[in-house]
Amino acid sequence: MASKDKTLHKKVKVKTDTSETTKHKAQGVKKKRKWIPEHKMFKGSLKEGQGFAFKRKQKIKHDYNKLLHKERKKKNQPESKNLYTEERYPEHLRHLYVAEAEKLKDEAWTHRLNRSKQRMRAHEGAEDEGENADEDAAAVCQRDSADAEASGGSELADSVAGNQEPAAASLKESLPISNRMRRKQLKKTSYERTKEAFEMAREKRRRKKEEYLKNKQQREEAIQRYKKKKMESFQILSKKTKKGQPNLNLQMEYLLQKIQRPGK
Repeated sequence: MASKDKTLHKKVKVKTDTSETTKHKAQGVKKKRKWIPEHKMFKGSLKEGQGFAFKRKQKIKHDYNKLLHKERKKKNQPESKNLYTEERYPEHLRHLYVAEAEKLKDEAWTHRLNRSKQRMRAHEGAEDEGENADEDAAAVCQRDSADAEASGGSELADSVAGNQEPAAASLKESLPISNRMRRKQLKKTSYERTKEAFEMAREKRRRKKEEYLKNKQQREEAIQRYKKKKMESFQILSKKTKKGQPNLNLQMEYLLQKIQRPGK
């Protein structure tokens, strides 16, 4: 009897355990709570693929996007465009805004004046040099005209008409050129650079082709000479007697000639 009671008690215990587990399962499904171990003090874990820095990065990114959204909103507002006009200066800071605007205007004006003065100086220097060149050219023309008058009036008219174009060309050549203009004239355009590169590449290809054809011709000539030489030696060595045996006398003569040949 004692054994039967023990078995019944065990069976009852098993039934009660199953009922408790079903209750716990039902509760877990309803709440959907995530289990977090007690030793974890912060969110995230490297094993799960989300470290502590990742969470902070996401938060900073979110805050930055919020700020960008606010800035865009401000720009789109019509009132924000006319915020710093003279009419909308704050009263307690109006004198500061006005002083800053005047200072900026004065600086821009002084810079503009300095640039114009530099341009005028450069232009005056170029004009002075041009005037000196014109005076020299005029003196040369006067000497030529005096010589022409001495020779004859008709020749003077012809010489003046013929020398107008060379004088203009000499004047243009005598005018000074700044370093910047000289660099600009010497500087090549992209089209010229590409054209030069193309010409160089084409010349290089042409030289390579010529060299290849030359080497090929030399190689073919050497092969032909070698074949001809081998054929001659074969014809000599392949000769046979009337009985069909190899002609040893011809072979010995060929070997003696080969030994006596210079450079062999």
